[in-house]
Amino acid sequence: MDTPPIGPFAPQGAAGHLVRPLRRLRAGGAQVLALAAGAGLGVGLPGIDGGPRIVSARVVEILGVVGVAVLGVISLVYSVLFLVVQWAAATFTPRLALFRREPLVWRVLACAIGLLAYCITALLAIGTRPEVSVTVPAAALVLTTLTLLLVRRLQVSAFRSIQLAHVLADTVEQAHRVVDSFYPDAVAERARRVPTPLPPVRRSVTWPGAAVTLEQIDLRRLVEAARAADSTVVLRVAVGATVYPGDPVADVHGGGDLPSWEVTRTLIGGRERSFHQDPVYPLRVLSDIGLRALSPAVNDPATAVQTLDAIGSLLLRLVTTELAAASVPDGRGSVRVVLCLPGWTEFLGTGLDEMCRAAVNSPMVLSRARDLLRRLSADAPDERRAPVVLRLAWVEQQLADRHPSFMHRPAG
Repeated sequence: MDTPPIGPFAPQGAAGHLVRPLRRLRAGGAQVLALAAGAGLGVGLPGIDGGPRIVSARVVEILGVVGVAVLGVISLVYSVLFLVVQWAAATFTPRLALFRREPLVWRVLACAIGLLAYCITALLAIGTRPEVSVTVPAAALVLTTLTLLLVRRLQVSAFRSIQLAHVLADTVEQAHRVVDSFYPDAVAERARRVPTPLPPVRRSVTWPGAAVTLEQIDLRRLVEAARAADSTVVLRVAVGATVYPGDPVADVHGGGDLPSWEVTRTLIGGRERSFHQDPVYPLRVLSDIGLRALSPAVNDPATAVQTLDAIGSLLLRLVTTELAAASVPDGRGSVRVVLCLPGWTEFLGTGLDEMCRAAVNSPMVLSRARDLLRRLSADAPDERRAPVVLRLAWVEQQLADRHPSFMHRPAG
């Protein structure tokens, strides 16, 4: 794009989408911190001399029971995790990773590890003392209560993750977060964006590694690198795309010498797509759920209709949203990064095309798709109405040829 739109990036606030979320690092750091805190309390609390005292033998029994119970809690955490992941993969889609990436999972594990470390170190620190401070069992009680509260929240979250309505709602919520971050609110925003010509291309950046899925972009680091070189980086691949060795991934315009490795190190590759910066991925997940419901092995058109309603809630918002490539400015307002973002046709095709073709023998789903496309056609701006009308005509033709009795019936 030679003239990227200039305007405030993420007007509703999306600082979290600028940086790379280091979930594994946070999970490991929380567990190490909980282990250190538990061990520190286990060593320090038995050494308190003042205040109320309690017989050590009773404290040892309490700590022993709590320590054994913690092992059961850890087993429960992993059992729930495996059960929910397996259920979601078999019932909905293997690409659904909402619960697997839930921070609550590793927070419960971190709390259980800290409690276990406390019990073991406190037992060793008590030694042969006849009495210890009452803070030792009190701390065990507090840590146990906290762990049980987190386990309860984990249980509720696990139950939500195997219920269709909650899965659809959570997926739609993830999509709205990304749309809020990377797209303006309405098409009218286009009139307030002033195009600015870019300097000539100084370098094209190609992917140096093995084939990966582009999971996310560390935008804050990329903006800082482009600002330091007084350059503008125009990305040529979108988050969620598969990148092969030698594929062009970005163009560096103007400025000083911005090395290719400075750009490619901000492009985070992995094995699977994620919700963090990929606005199309929620529609892909929803479409997969609907396709599985329409498969001959399942044959559940009501679930497909419910999924289609969730897809419709996203498309009805996107149809009036400015979908041009978003520019990311630095602190001084100069455009430093131009993102490669999907357009209306890609959103519409990902959400509806495969489901409509799979539903040719399901009048319930075709009727709901017809009603959705009629609503989209009424709301769509002129430049976006043509692909909607094309799909609406196809759906109506399928209803007329295969299910004529449903032509004038509303979707149930």
